[in-house]
Amino acid sequence: MERRRWLKVAILICLFALSGSRELKVRHKYHLPAYNHTLATILVEYASAVYMSDSTELFTWTCSRCDDLTKGFEIIELIVDVQNCLQAFVGVAKDLNAIVIAFRGTQERSIQNWVEDMYWKQLDLNYPGMPDAMVHHGFYYAYHNTTVRPGVINAVKRAKKLYGNFTVMVTGHSMGGAMASFCGLDLALINEARDVQVMTFGQPRIGNAAFASYYSQLVPNTIRVTNEHDIVPHLPPYYYYFPQKTYHHFPREVWLYNIGLGSLVYTVEKVCDSSGEDPSCSRSVTGNSIIDHLVYYGVKLGGEPVGTCRIVMDPGVAGYATEDLGGNIILSRDPSTSFLKLNTEPGLQHANN
Repeated sequence: MERRRWLKVAILICLFALSGSRELKVRHKYHLPAYNHTLATILVEYASAVYMSDSTELFTWTCSRCDDLTKGFEIIELIVDVQNCLQAFVGVAKDLNAIVIAFRGTQERSIQNWVEDMYWKQLDLNYPGMPDAMVHHGFYYAYHNTTVRPGVINAVKRAKKLYGNFTVMVTGHSMGGAMASFCGLDLALINEARDVQVMTFGQPRIGNAAFASYYSQLVPNTIRVTNEHDIVPHLPPYYYYFPQKTYHHFPREVWLYNIGLGSLVYTVEKVCDSSGEDPSCSRSVTGNSIIDHLVYYGVKLGGEPVGTCRIVMDPGVAGYATEDLGGNIILSRDPSTSFLKLNTEPGLQHANN
């Protein structure tokens, strides 16, 4: 009897190993999006600008990162969630005929601790209305349970009234990419943006294979750009031996990597397969670089060295601000009106380090 029992255990272990070694494939209902290099180089500048801490310069689009390919952008709403160290903006890019939403990622001073913490994050939340879909509670919470979501949704509604059926483009870097993905899915589900496009940079995994399948069907026009050995797209870890329980990226990945030697080095932009976990893309290398996480397309991504959650605001801009009891601030304007004349010296300052 004892021998037969151990034989059954051995058979079960073998079956588990065989079934666990098969990677789950993400199901698709729609064609995968085409990669647009020009659009990527524009959206990465928006993903960079949202890190700026000077609310006056960001709200008036006069900051050092608010130029070049994003010149002429008009912010409708700037949301600064001081309690949770989050920031996002919604505005209109008339050259793209688009409403652009950008989310700030993890601040540079805390990224090392954040990366270490991400190694141990478990799938710990069932996504509402999606059987078997599980997601990362922290990323879900950052978008859905803070001042960010109502501010973004309200601004999108106002923008659509002003500009009609502009395309909605959502972007972000690092944790901002995770929030951008939840936002794109949210907009699709509540029918605020049927034509929503999402493009993220250095985004971590946010859910399991079931979630990735739902996501790819509901937000098919999604591109995740990864860079060289960037550590964050490898987090939380992916275990192909446990496909039902592990995190799983959704498609479509575009992997940037360099080839050549010396002065002959050039960047390849590889459009990956439909699995979300193409083994020939970023998964083909070790994700061990924070440096590769902080620059995409030659654009610096990450915060400024002044502090993790600092706000600087001119008194002229303070007239557009509303502040709740938690100290969170929303700067809101109608882009058809002109700004008040701004003072040169910063007035209102908040710091939460």
